[in-house]
Amino acid sequence: MTKPTIRPRVPHFSSGPCAKRPGWSAAALNGALTGRSHRSKEGKARLADVIERSRRLLGLPKDYRLGIVPASDTGAVEMALWSLLGQRGVDTLAWESFGEGWVTDVLRQLKLKDVRSFKADYGALPDLGQVDPDRDVVFAWNGTTSGVRVPDGNWIKPDRKGLTICDATSAAFAMDLPWDRLDVTTYSWQKVLGGEAQHGVIVLSPRAVERLESYTPPWPLPKIFRMTQGGKLIDGIFKGDTINTPSMICVEDALDGLKWAESIGGLKALIARSAANLGAISAWVGRCGWAGFLAANPAIRSSTSVCLRVVDPAIAKLPAEARAASSKRLVGLLEAEGVAFDIDAYRDAPPGLRIWAGATVERADLEALFPWLDWAFAQTKSGLAAAGE
Repeated sequence: MTKPTIRPRVPHFSSGPCAKRPGWSAAALNGALTGRSHRSKEGKARLADVIERSRRLLGLPKDYRLGIVPASDTGAVEMALWSLLGQRGVDTLAWESFGEGWVTDVLRQLKLKDVRSFKADYGALPDLGQVDPDRDVVFAWNGTTSGVRVPDGNWIKPDRKGLTICDATSAAFAMDLPWDRLDVTTYSWQKVLGGEAQHGVIVLSPRAVERLESYTPPWPLPKIFRMTQGGKLIDGIFKGDTINTPSMICVEDALDGLKWAESIGGLKALIARSAANLGAISAWVGRCGWAGFLAANPAIRSSTSVCLRVVDPAIAKLPAEARAASSKRLVGLLEAEGVAFDIDAYRDAPPGLRIWAGATVERADLEALFPWLDWAFAQTKSGLAAAGE
């Protein structure tokens, strides 16, 4: 196959940190409060601006709280698990590596006894109808390493007694989240808006706040997990008084991404851009003949972290180790040509490709990538044939 000549203008398709918004340059950080305290009047104002713009863009109910917390989405999820669980039985849902990680924390670190785990293989969802609304539930809205998302929030009861704790890091700003069904929602800046890593965000419903103020877990809480003092919510966390020292460069970058999102039409425009990118990938998969979605059911396919597998018989019949090696060869060819970076499947996932298709990725760059994918696959397949594999 002839090597393509048109290259993606931006070859960044990593699932985290993700592509910067179109037109981004380091000049966007010129106003960052470097060398200044985040506790200064100006520093707090920048943090409060991130919080308020995020609230508006996500369409949060007025009585929901949004705060900036340490350690990216992982820190935000851990903060929720350690601060809120233990009062009720817990149902956990897992269909990929990060969801599995939260199950491990609940069982092995918190050592909770009344835990039910519902799991599914990569590419599928567990039966969501098994979740008991009288119990807390921990789940990821979108499986970043499997390309599988929950289709909606209809399986969550409006009159539930338990709390819903949702890792939404690769869904926030790209998918329609039903806030009335979510009590704790977490994400990081490094995903859909292409922000710099380090910081996490936690969103609390009034029901979650009530749990925090009425329940004290039986284990010690590290300082960076504490959201209450004297039995009351630490309100400053949700107004710009962060628990630890934030990077003001990251704060400036987050503001830049939020302002860009506002300028293109807000949440609906972000969702539409991601959906259009998934549509472009779907059209290419339909005509390429060698790649398929890890998620066979279109209703549960992610529009951000799109996970693909090789269905061509010459490769699909190989053992997992050989399939993984062929994927690495394909990815290596693309990286050597500078047309796609960091699109190999996650290390715990089945061999294949993972292409970020969130709102900061331009559809034109995806369209330019597809011929290169076909070329790299042809090169990989012919190389295997020549080696007799």
